[in-house]
Amino acid sequence: MSERILIGVAWPYANCDLHLGHVAGAYLPADIFARYNRAAGNEVLMVSGSDQHGTPVTISAEKENTTPKEVAAKYHESFCRSWEQLGISWDLFTTTETDNHKKVSQDIFLKLLKNGYLYKESVKQFYCSSCKRFLPDRYVEGVCPNCGAPGARGDQCDSCGKPLNGIDLKQPRCKICSTVPEIKESEHFFLKLSAFQDDLLAWVSKQKEEWRPNVQRFTQRYLEEGLHDRAITRDLDWGIPLPLDGYDGKCLYVWFEAVIGYFSASIEWAERKGDKDAWKPFWLDKSTKAYYFIGKDNIPFHTIIWPAMLMGYGDLNLPYDVPANEFLTIESQKFSKSRNLAIWVKDYFERYSADPLRYLLSINMPETGDADFSWKEFVRRNNDELVATYGNLAQRVLTLTYKNFDGKVPEKGELDEASENLIKLSEETIVKVGELLSHCHFKDAIRETMDLAHAANKYLDDAEPWKVIKVDKEKAGSSLYTAICVIAALKTMFYPFLPFSSQKLHEYLGFDGKVEDAGWKIVVPQEGQQLRQPSVLFTKLDEKIVDEERERMGIG
Repeated sequence: MSERILIGVAWPYANCDLHLGHVAGAYLPADIFARYNRAAGNEVLMVSGSDQHGTPVTISAEKENTTPKEVAAKYHESFCRSWEQLGISWDLFTTTETDNHKKVSQDIFLKLLKNGYLYKESVKQFYCSSCKRFLPDRYVEGVCPNCGAPGARGDQCDSCGKPLNGIDLKQPRCKICSTVPEIKESEHFFLKLSAFQDDLLAWVSKQKEEWRPNVQRFTQRYLEEGLHDRAITRDLDWGIPLPLDGYDGKCLYVWFEAVIGYFSASIEWAERKGDKDAWKPFWLDKSTKAYYFIGKDNIPFHTIIWPAMLMGYGDLNLPYDVPANEFLTIESQKFSKSRNLAIWVKDYFERYSADPLRYLLSINMPETGDADFSWKEFVRRNNDELVATYGNLAQRVLTLTYKNFDGKVPEKGELDEASENLIKLSEETIVKVGELLSHCHFKDAIRETMDLAHAANKYLDDAEPWKVIKVDKEKAGSSLYTAICVIAALKTMFYPFLPFSSQKLHEYLGFDGKVEDAGWKIVVPQEGQQLRQPSVLFTKLDEKIVDEERERMGIG
């Protein structure tokens, strides 16, 4: 029976280009999951967009001596190019600058206010006498009051992952001018998070079956420490204004507004497709499963704050799973823009193609712990696994078949035990891989798939159809038919991970249309089916690029 799947993916701040940490953390796993579910016949809606508001964008605008709107537009365009190159298959990738998002965000604000979950309070807030303005939390840096880490932002500490109130920072300074700010009072609206303490704790306690252990433990521990109400407005003129008179110069805080984007994007998607109610089954039907793909620094916003907002609003579905990934390090070092320790997506595509990157980040995905990207491993995985194992299997089978059987699939003939066992293994593997993908176990799924490719190569080495064909063409044809059946299985199983090469292989096998349209099953080419002229799926990389790329990053 088919399912309905909502996939919400973290909204990247439109203040810098995408790097590989972003891809491995949220966007690639979400795309793998979406592609699998579409192929499996499930109804999928995958949405996200550029987070164009908030202080990260205004800070970048000040550094670039331009406006927040221009900065946001520039990086949104960059994101869209990167998604196309990476093969991220959005149903909608929008922005927080749309009239629709403004309308939906303000509606949720008013509904929470009406339901008694928002209240006003004057708070002490940092004010920079040099910049002559109240400082939003990201304009303040200091020492984290929880873990003592330096460089904590006023909204969150990246070291311990805890959301913060800027006023609690130790040794605060203005991020723009480094002045020590003074404290003044300003009136703001607060979300009454404390009112959801018991309901959230009861809900989270039931998630042990589906949630990753690190996500469930982090959330439960956070809840058991007790929830504190959080301000949801800020003194800022770039963002969504409050839908109330008398609050000029105040906007919805970006963390409150951005998560609403999953809902507003769904509504925009429905309007764009000409069915304004199409979003409703994804948000109101309790059988729908909502997945949120994020990095681990966003866990509390998606397992505590967004669910609280949904509870307060009423009727909308809570998250089913929040498969948050850990961090990706680069050459065993933490990402650092200032030290050039980053691999930017746009730079990567100046020299390489998508599937080798998608493969490495999939088989080395930071699902339950931090993972590392190294150029040496990138080259090794590409050459030893994509080229020598999977690509070589497809190339030698299809080339030999195309050359010796008039470009057509050979007759099945009598299959020996080894052939039947391999076909049976492929049938078992596609079921196992589908089960793993449905539970967001992407590393295990791609490893199982590559193991089948190894088994097919072993079978081919034993059968030696290139030799047998000289004395027994029918027997060689049976071996090649068997190998083609397994290749047909592999192109489906690899499709969520390697969409570009899978589509090529789909066409080489003589199929029309898209891979996913054939479904999550092994569609065996018919005997006598016309193949297309095969070509290489992957290109071997020169090992010298390891030193070249490390040198570009300033690593010896």
